Amino acid sequence: MSNNNFSKAMDFRHACKVFDESKTISDEEMHFILESGRKSPSSFGMEGWKFLVITNDELKAKLRLYCWDQVQITSCSHLVVILSAIENVKPSSGIPLKRFARRPLTDEQKAFYLDLYSNHLAKTLSTDENIYNWTSKQSYIALANMMTAAAYIGIDSCPIEGFEKEKVEEVLGLDTSKWQLSVVVPFGYRLNEQSSQIRLPFDDVVEFIN
Repeated sequence: MSNNNFSKAMDFRHACKVFDESKTISDEEMHFILESGRKSPSSFGMEGWKFLVITNDELKAKLRLYCWDQVQITSCSHLVVILSAIENVKPSSGIPLKRFARRPLTDEQKAFYLDLYSNHLAKTLSTDENIYNWTSKQSYIALANMMTAAAYIGIDSCPIEGFEKEKVEEVLGLDTSKWQLSVVVPFGYRLNEQSSQIRLPFDDVVEFIN
């Protein structure tokens, strides 16, 4: 099993610190990466995320100032900013009902699922802060899938949480009542050789309960 393509992708992936600025990801390859994020699972099928794809060097430079001056922000081919939905997951927005309506459900069934959603997540949906905590966690599923998809086709990435959230949101002109910054992930091609992957032993992190 260690030689299958998925395992090879997991061995290839690492947090790339410096990208080769002379190399650019093709539109087709970037679409493949983004599709893996779009098709990721989400709670209740709400898809509470949005992906901003940035290639503009001037904008990258502005963002780097508020991302701990990390060189990955400007040396990457494509910078993806993952946003978490706030307004769209609120029942009052009408979006949750539209999400449920994508299935062949009767009006009664749609009302049932909307009621279930609203009641089950009453505390989660009670404040924008709680909503952000919920949708941001889910956005990391899309993040992981995009990074693995990139590695599968030989493209590097680096998940970045080191940023000044409010400053980045300001640069991007976000209406934070609708969308908030979750995580930043640059994609490109490594400039240097990958360092050895260091992980805890399997038995240290996995426990089987029978």
